[in-house]
Parts: sequence; C-alpha cells; structure tokens
Amino acid sequence: MATETTRKHGKRYDDSAKKREHMLPYSPADAINILKDMTAAKFDETVELHIYTNADPRHADQLIRSVTMLPHGTGKSKRVLAFVQGEGETLAREAGADFIGDEETIRKIEQEGWTDFEVSIATPEMMSQIGKLGRVLGRKGLMPNPRTGTVVQQNDIPRAVKEAKGGRVEVRMDRSANIHVPIGKLSFSPEALIENLASCIFAINEAKPEGIKGNLFKTVHLTSTMGPSLMLNITEVQALRVD
Repeated sequence: MATETTRKHGKRYDDSAKKREHMLPYSPADAINILKDMTAAKFDETVELHIYTNADPRHADQLIRSVTMLPHGTGKSKRVLAFVQGEGETLAREAGADFIGDEETIRKIEQEGWTDFEVSIATPEMMSQIGKLGRVLGRKGLMPNPRTGTVVQQNDIPRAVKEAKGGRVEVRMDRSANIHVPIGKLSFSPEALIENLASCIFAINEAKPEGIKGNLFKTVHLTSTMGPSLMLNITEVQALRVD
C-alpha cells in the first residue's frame, strides 16, 4: 500500500500543486483565487468545502444535518422527484419537477430500487404512502424529511421544487465526522464563491448541536474537482458573515 510520501498523482494534479504558495493555512479569498488560477481541466470544475469536525458521530446528540440556500446557486440543476397528488402534481410540474411520485413511481422505487433523481419532495399526506420506501431512499439520503425542508405543504411545493433545482444544498455529517458540500463552480466570480461559502458556514454553525463543546471545526479545506485541497484559516472562516 502506498504511503503519503510514495503515493503517485496524475500530471495535471502535480502541475497544479506546484502553483501553490508554501504558506498555510489560507484565507478563504486566497484559497479561491489559487484554485481558480490552478484550473487545468477542460470542464467547469466544482468547488467543494470539506470540514472535519470535533463531533462524535457515535452520539445522536452530536449529529449535524441542515440545509442552506446558496445565494448564487450550485451551477448545476438537480433532478427532483415530487411525491404529490391532485393539484400538487400540477404545481410541481409547473415549478420544474422532473418526476412525479405517483403509484407507478412508488412501485418502481420499491421493487426495482430506482433512484434516478437527486432530491425528493413530498407533502405530509403522502408520507404514509412512501414510508415503505425508507430502506431504498433512506440509505441514499433521498427520503423526504421535514428537518431538511423536503416535506412541505401543497402550497409550498413550487418554492421547494425551485429551491431544490437551484441553490439548495444539504449539509450532512458522515460517519467519520466530516461534512462535504459543493459551493459552486470555478467559473463563478470569487465574490460569488465567498458568499456561497459564507452561507454554508452559517448553516453549519446554526446546526451545531449542544452536545458538541468548544470549536466545531477541526480542519477546513477547499478543493476543486481536479485540484489539490487547500487548508483554510479557521478563524477567518468563522469570521465570514451572511449579509
């Protein structure tokens, strides 16, 4: 097994890494500018936020899960499934829902494990019908949940669908106490990426459980799809504000 000193990376990665300044940690603004300068891919890379927290995922009172709206969007439109009926179906389609969770769709998910979507939204009255889908949708983080704003009243369906397709992202800690969130594309302006980053940091701080004492963040990194990660100065990250 390769060690940290012997592990090999691709030429593009190594060329990008050579452009980094040997000064850690970086301010959010400097890190974003460096990532934009390092870009070598032929596609619009995603900029990702990675946070290693001081939480202990073994304890239920330290789990972190929330959602936030990125003011400048993610740069990608998500495929949305809406579990609705009656007038809700019309509202969902007009708002841009890609799929409607009717009886046939529910059967397809339950029997075939179909999950060709990235966000699912439901009205409260539909939850009794889709509860049986938990074993399929739950393990993939696709089950509608009031805590993440994906179980809404029928009149809120248009807003929920549009947010899900645009700048709404879920903030969720994994079993290793890490949080991974996309904050936009490298083609975004530095100002837009900073504002998206600030929205994520605010949401994570707001979702900090009482069971976590002291600083929530252990390390914070920014990276792009094809580039190396850059460690951020935690004090400067915490100082970011949402206007």
